[in-house]
Amino acid sequence: MPKLIANALLFQLGWLACILAGDGPGLLVVAAVLAVHLLWTSSWAAEGKLLLSVFLLGSALDSFLLNLGLFDFGEPRTLIPLWLTMLWLLLATTLNHCLAWTAQPWWRGSLLGAIGGPLSYYAGASLAGVGLPYGTLPTLAVLALIWALVIPLLHGFARLYRSQYEQTLRSRRSA
Repeated sequence: MPKLIANALLFQLGWLACILAGDGPGLLVVAAVLAVHLLWTSSWAAEGKLLLSVFLLGSALDSFLLNLGLFDFGEPRTLIPLWLTMLWLLLATTLNHCLAWTAQPWWRGSLLGAIGGPLSYYAGASLAGVGLPYGTLPTLAVLALIWALVIPLLHGFARLYRSQYEQTLRSRRSA
């Protein structure tokens, strides 16, 4: 239980660092959070695959939403800023840990995604000065639908990499 609480607190610390520091030196806090997380994990390979998958999927998704005009960072861009990509890495650190309870049944993840996803974007946009050109409520509604699908999908990645890791362990023991 203490590790789950630490995982949640480290996620929140990293989230605040990303939102408040932008692409500045505050991102070193994220590097520290990731280092602590990887030191605590039993499988760097499985957790690394999860972090990379979530990072790539999330960055692509948010960049797609940016190009649809859902976000305005105050300058023309086609890719999301570094600090927003780091939030995806931080989210990945929670899937097998403090958010593991949302994996089963699937609707827990959908419910958390539909509520927590848009609230996180709203808070982050407010603090970081990110515009929501379509308006707050329409943007949050779109994000709620997307995040109701995203969290169960991310848990699917976590389950896949965890089972691959466990299968590798079983193979090594039987060899």
